[in-house]
Amino acid sequence: MPDRAPHATSTTERGSFCTARCTCGWRGPARRARSQARTDAERHLADAGAGSGPGRPLE
Repeated sequence: MPDRAPHATSTTERGSFCTARCTCGWRGPARRARSQARTDAERHLADAGAGSGPGRPLE
């Protein structure tokens, strides 16, 4: 099985919007609620199969 790059997510703010991003290049939609951007990041990690390993969300 080939090695996969770890997924590490973070959120960034621009004006009144917050966006989730990942080290793999994924980017979520701009959200007004930080909590929703964090939820987007958690869903991305689950979809990527990263689970709770080294790809935990960063704040």
